[in-house]
Amino acid sequence: MTEPSLFDRVGGTPYFERLVDRFYTGVATDPVLLAVYPEHGDFAGPRHRLTLFLVHYWGGPTTYGDERGHPRLRMRHAPFAIGGRERDHWLVHMRAAIAESSAPDEAKAELEAYFTMAAEAMRNREDVPATG
Repeated sequence: MTEPSLFDRVGGTPYFERLVDRFYTGVATDPVLLAVYPEHGDFAGPRHRLTLFLVHYWGGPTTYGDERGHPRLRMRHAPFAIGGRERDHWLVHMRAAIAESSAPDEAKAELEAYFTMAAEAMRNREDVPATG
């Protein structure tokens, strides 16, 4: 027998919708991350895409792939300046969303490990030291 997917263990799509909602609540108050989002406060598109991606990635319906094809995460994030500072701010909000979630501890650990790896993989700029 195979182990249930993380998607099934956390409660399916509603879990990921709540996780992404909590995450973007934090992003909406973070000036470092607001500068990265071209919609500047309109998170409907990013919210939808992140939810569908996570659902697909963790074993749920493949709607993300059906709508957008292969994730190509680095390519899709290439236009945005993502350095260590942006990565760290992103992780603060995602880790808080995970911590506040109803997922079992082992699922929280899996999510956090994935997001830590993925956030570093999206980095496409070196941090520039402040001058002055």
